[in-house]
Amino acid sequence: MKYQGSCHCGNIKFEVEGNINEALSCNCSICQRKGSLLSFFPADHFTLLEAGEKVGTYTFNKHVIEHKFCQVCGVSPYAEGADPEGHRFAAVNIRCIEDLDLESIPVTHFNGRDR
Repeated sequence: MKYQGSCHCGNIKFEVEGNINEALSCNCSICQRKGSLLSFFPADHFTLLEAGEKVGTYTFNKHVIEHKFCQVCGVSPYAEGADPEGHRFAAVNIRCIEDLDLESIPVTHFNGRDR
C-alpha cells in the first residue's frame, strides 16, 4: 500500500510504501515532547516528494538518527537512520499521513528514555 503525507504547511511531502500494522510511541526526550507515532520502513520504500529549502535536521544522543522537521510550521514528519547492521530506514510519523485511521493502528510503547 502507498501512503502520502506531509508536514502541516506542505513544505515537506513524502510517500511511503508498505503496510502500517503498528506504530511505536517512544518516551525518549524528543519523541515524548513531539508526540510522534512512528512506523519504520526500509529507506528504499520512502520517497521524498517535496522538500523546500526550510527543512531542518536535528540529531542528539548517539547521532545516528536524523530527525527532519519543517522550519516553517515546525512539524516533524520523518527521520532517517540506520540500524546496528547498517540497514538504512525511514521512521515515519504516521500522524502526518493523510487519511489514516490512527485509532485502528496498534501502538507499542518503547522505553527509549533508558537507552
